[in-house]
Amino acid sequence: MLDTSTEQPQSRFKQLITKYISCYLPERVPIAIKLALAITLLIVSGMSMLGLTILNNQKSIMTAQMLGMGTTLANQLAGSSQDMVLSDDILGLKTLINNLVDDENILGATILSEKSETLASIGATPDISIIKLQTRQKILLDKVHHFTWITLNDNFESEELITFISAIHFNNLIAGHFLITFTKASMVKSLQQSMQLIIVVTILMTLIAILIAFIMSKHLSKPIHDLVDASKAIGEGDLNFRIHERRNDEIGELADSFNQMADGLLKKSQVENVFSRFVSSNVAKEIMGNLDEVQLGGKHVHASVLFADIVGFTSISEKLPPNEIADLLNEYFSYISKISKIFNGHIDKFIGDCVMVVFGVPEHNPNHSINAIACAVMIQKLAARLNILHKETNHPAINFRIGINTGHMVAGNLGSHDRMEYTVIGDPVNIASRLSSVAESKQIVIMEELYNQDNVKNKVIASPFATIQVRGKQLPVSTYLVHDLSQEHQQNIDIILKDLLQE
Repeated sequence: MLDTSTEQPQSRFKQLITKYISCYLPERVPIAIKLALAITLLIVSGMSMLGLTILNNQKSIMTAQMLGMGTTLANQLAGSSQDMVLSDDILGLKTLINNLVDDENILGATILSEKSETLASIGATPDISIIKLQTRQKILLDKVHHFTWITLNDNFESEELITFISAIHFNNLIAGHFLITFTKASMVKSLQQSMQLIIVVTILMTLIAILIAFIMSKHLSKPIHDLVDASKAIGEGDLNFRIHERRNDEIGELADSFNQMADGLLKKSQVENVFSRFVSSNVAKEIMGNLDEVQLGGKHVHASVLFADIVGFTSISEKLPPNEIADLLNEYFSYISKISKIFNGHIDKFIGDCVMVVFGVPEHNPNHSINAIACAVMIQKLAARLNILHKETNHPAINFRIGINTGHMVAGNLGSHDRMEYTVIGDPVNIASRLSSVAESKQIVIMEELYNQDNVKNKVIASPFATIQVRGKQLPVSTYLVHDLSQEHQQNIDIILKDLLQE
C-alpha cells in the first residue's frame, strides 16, 4: 500500500498557493495593459539588440585598432633594435624600452636574444617560457604574433593584457624578439562607459515607451471598451444604445456594423412589439424567431381553450356612444390579457364582445387545464370588482359567461399564403364555444371530463350543471359549473387581483 501522508500536505499546500494567487491576480488582464506590455517589450527588445550590436561593433573596431597599432609598433621597434641587439648595446636597448612605457597604454617591453634570453626588460612581462616554447616550434619566425594574459594590478585586481611579439631579423636570420605589452583597461573602460550609457538610454527609452505605449493602448482599447459596453447594453435590452465615435479604420467599420446590427435589432423589437399587439406575445416570439419557417400548416397539440362572452352587450352598446363602448371593451380586454399572461395563456382572438384565450400553445404547459380554470375564476372576480367601481361613475355593469374545454386540437398557421393567423381549431374548441353560449351571467361551465382530471378536481369547487347536446355528438354531454378555486388557492387569486387593480 502506498504511503500518501506526504502527498496530502503537498496537495493542501498547492491549493493554498493557488487560492492565494487567485485572490491577488485579476480575473482578466485588460487589453490596454496587454498592448502596453507588448509595445514596451518590443521597444526594450529593439533597444537591447541595438545596444548589443553597437557594443560588439565598438569592441571589434577598438580591438582591430589595438591589433593594428600593436603590430605596427612591434615591427618598427624590432627594426629599430636590430643593430643594438647585434652589437650587444644593452644600454641602448634599455633606453629604447624606457621611452616606451611613458605611454599609459604600454605597460611593458622586453627584448630577447636569439636564445630567448632577456637582454632588456621593463614593466609587465609575460612568462618567457611560452616564448621559448613557441620559438622552438618556429611559430614566431616571420610575422608578428600576439596573445592575451591576466595579471594583478596595483589594486590587486585582475587586469587583461595583450603582448605583441615581433622577430628581430638580420640577413634572413632571427637575431632575437621584441615584446611589447599593452593594457586593455582603456578599451574595457570605454566599453563599460558605452554599456552604461546604453543602459541609461535604454531605461529612459523604456520609461518613455511605457508611457507612450499606455497612452496608445488606452487610445486603441477605448473603442473596444465602447463595443463591450454597447454589447452589454444591447444584452440588457437597451436597443437604443449606439457608438457615436467615428474612426476611419477597421475599428470604425466594426462600430458602424455594430450600429447597423443594433438598428436591425431595434426594428425587429419594434416590429415584434407591434406584432404582439395583434397576436399573442408568445406567438409573436415564435414567429419572429423562425421567420424562415413561417408557412401554412399545423400540428396536433393537447391544450385548453377559454371563451369569455359579455352578457347583454347589444343592449349595453345601444345605451352608450361608440367611443365609450370602445373604451369599455378595451379596459376589460386589457385586464383579461394581463390575467391570461399570469396563467401562461394568450389571447387567440377577439370576436366582437367575446375573447378567446388558449393555454398550452405554442409552448406546451402540463398545467394548461387548471390554468384556464384559474384564469376564468379571476376574470369573474375582476368583473365583480370593476362593476363596484363603475357603479360610482354610473357605468353599466359588465358580466361574463365563460366556457372552457380541453383536449386534442390542431394549432398552427391557418389561412392563405397572403394572409394567415396562428390559431387552434378542432372539436374541443367548438365545444368550448358552445359551453360559453349555454352559460349564464357570471358562470363558468366546463366539461365533466375536464373536471375529473387529477390536477383539476382537487383544486376546483364545482357542481354538476346541465346535460347539453353538442353538434357532431350523438349523445348529450355532462357539464360542471365552477364556483371557485379551493381554499388554498383563493388567497393567491385575491393577492394577484389586488396587485392588478392596484388596490
